Amino acid sequence: MTIIPGIFYNEILFSAVTAWAVAQVLKVIVNFLLHRKFDVDLLLSSGSFPSSHSATVSALALGIGKHYGWDSPIFAVAAVFAMIVMYDAAGVRRAAGKQAEVLNRLVERLYHQMSDLSQERLKELIGHTPLEVFGGAIVGIIVGLLI
Repeated sequence: MTIIPGIFYNEILFSAVTAWAVAQVLKVIVNFLLHRKFDVDLLLSSGSFPSSHSATVSALALGIGKHYGWDSPIFAVAAVFAMIVMYDAAGVRRAAGKQAEVLNRLVERLYHQMSDLSQERLKELIGHTPLEVFGGAIVGIIVGLLI
């Protein structure tokens, strides 16, 4: 089987990509329900509910477990990879987003005092709350079970 058709028949890859897409669409829907604002930019953004990173790695690990067995070394690698990604999303990336928020406020205050100061705003919504990570994991598990 050649590379391109093989990629399209890879159920594990399809499951992971589908989980990512479902999570991204759910972000738009959840944002609309909570804020009555239709924000299409959320389709390609990080942060918000549910975590598409968590959905992707959860579906990936589940697909590998189903296909290769729950006791396989490749499932162990995928499960540890998923845990690292989810920990990073709720820990390191969330902390970086909070730091960006503080830096943006400092730059805004300095900007009013110094007219020659010019700085793009840093992206603040790059991490996730534990609930957002959990929601993404649930999306990934559901998609992984359905595919």
